[in-house]
Amino acid sequence: MTPARLLLISAALVGLSACATTAPLGPPPPPPPGSGGPPSAGVFRPGDFAWSAVPGRGRIDGRMTFRSGVARYTCAGAGVVLTPETLWTRRRMTILYNSPDHSALPAEQVRARTPSAPNGDYSAFVRRTTCDASDRFNFQGLANGAWFVITVAKPVGGSGPDMAIMRRVEIRAGRPVAIEL
Repeated sequence: MTPARLLLISAALVGLSACATTAPLGPPPPPPPGSGGPPSAGVFRPGDFAWSAVPGRGRIDGRMTFRSGVARYTCAGAGVVLTPETLWTRRRMTILYNSPDHSALPAEQVRARTPSAPNGDYSAFVRRTTCDASDRFNFQGLANGAWFVITVAKPVGGSGPDMAIMRRVEIRAGRPVAIEL
C-alpha cells in the first residue's frame, strides 16, 4: 500500500470518527416541562401513573381465602381497590402494610399509620370494585405492569379484628392473573 493511499484512508477514518455520537458530559438533561420530574419515592407525581391509565387486555380475577387460625374471613360487599405501582405507591405500601409485596394486618394498625404515609391525590388512577357474595372480585382492561390489590376483610361470625389485606400483582403480556387474598 502506498503512503499516499494510507494517508487517504487515515484521513477518511478520522473524518468518520468525527460523525460518531458520544455520551454527553455532565448530568442528564432536565425532564420536559410538565412531566413533574423523574420518578420519586418521596414526591407524588401524577406523570408516574400515566402508564396505568392506558387501557390494556390484562385482568385480575380474585378470591378471598384468608383465615386466621380457625376464623374464616369474607370480603362480601366490601370495596376492593386496585392501585398502580410507582416508586411513590411502593413506599406508601411499605409504610402502611410493612411490605411492598403482600400483607394481612389488623385494619386498625394500617389506619394508624396512614398519617405517616406520603400524601398525594392518586385517586384518579385507582380502580375500584366490590367483592361479591361468593368472596370474588375482578378488574378488567388493565395495562401491563404492577398493581396493588387492597381490601378489608371481616371475620365470618364477628370473632376477630377486621383485616386489611394487600397483595402486589403483575400483569404481563395482557394475560389474566388469578389471585387469592
